[in-house]
Amino acid sequence: MSKPNPHIVILTGAGISAESGLGTFRDVGGLWSRYDWRDLATPEGFARDPGFVLAFYNWRRERVRAARPNPAHVALARLQRHWRGGVTLITQNVDDLHEEAGSEDVIHMHGTHLRALCAACGHRWPAPETMAASDPCPACARPATRPDVVWFGETPYHMDRIGRALTGAGLFVSIGTSGTVYPAAGFAAAARQAGARTCELNLEPSENAGHFDEARHGPASRVVPDWVASLLD
Repeated sequence: MSKPNPHIVILTGAGISAESGLGTFRDVGGLWSRYDWRDLATPEGFARDPGFVLAFYNWRRERVRAARPNPAHVALARLQRHWRGGVTLITQNVDDLHEEAGSEDVIHMHGTHLRALCAACGHRWPAPETMAASDPCPACARPATRPDVVWFGETPYHMDRIGRALTGAGLFVSIGTSGTVYPAAGFAAAARQAGARTCELNLEPSENAGHFDEARHGPASRVVPDWVASLLD
């Protein structure tokens, strides 16, 4: 009797979208080398200057809407369609390139640029092209509009669901992540402890490279399609 295909849990980070024109955050030349994350990606920074923060995210949202999936996104969508053991796709990215490539039920643990959040009542709605600090919430009418993204100091979304996925994984794969931001940096160790094999697909070894049983290094647009092909073909 053939061995059943294991359930695959995949975590993607900024490295998978870099070749679609969306810059990474922590690499040399990344966003946090040019901007202070304390001003742009914390509740305190938003409270100090909401207009400045929203202007930055308006620019980022424009970039996201103009971006297109690259071969790595397309390959993961193909894997999700054809892998009999099932694929859970978790992303740290706040773009929608996985969905644009055809992936379904993507877990956005850090939220998305394409939705707005009311800081007063928690209501969410599709983000307009331009957001301003004076915009009223459609639900409570208070001017507390912010991006629906997880900032430093905030708890990522869907952690219970992610925990269940990691426990049930037969194979955990990390793609394009730095391995420095927790809790995502701890997913490989958690999956491994639960009995899964682990694999890293990255431009270069990550900070937590020691948690992986296998590694393939190079541009995501090359290594991800090659890895998917090795599974399916």
